[in-house]
Amino acid sequence: MTVGAGGGAEMNARGALGQYGEDVAARLLADAGMTVVARNWRGGRTGEIDIVARDGDVLVVCEVKTRRAGPFEHPMAAVTPAKAERLRHLAERWLADHGGPPGGGVRIDLVGVVLPQRGAPRAEHVRGVA
Repeated sequence: MTVGAGGGAEMNARGALGQYGEDVAARLLADAGMTVVARNWRGGRTGEIDIVARDGDVLVVCEVKTRRAGPFEHPMAAVTPAKAERLRHLAERWLADHGGPPGGGVRIDLVGVVLPQRGAPRAEHVRGVA
């Protein structure tokens, strides 16, 4: 198989960047007192939930967006109305597969991670984005 310009290596680098951002996000959520229940849960062909966590009696579906610092859009701008709808659908799939909603309900959060050229990553957690 032949991979075109930027194919395999670019995908691996992007995957590693995303994985690193998810690791940062999982630590951020845990430090905030949440319990990470699952990571990279696939809801069939409809997509993936980056992190599923518990915040007390609330189930949290968390989207993680990671970007390198630079002229690109801020990671928080990445959740479009279509992405929000997909996350709601995935949350419904999770609940169907795992016994329904908890007493505190479900919340969809976003963690944006920006990796500067030097220094520690900057992570921002926004609750209830969708």
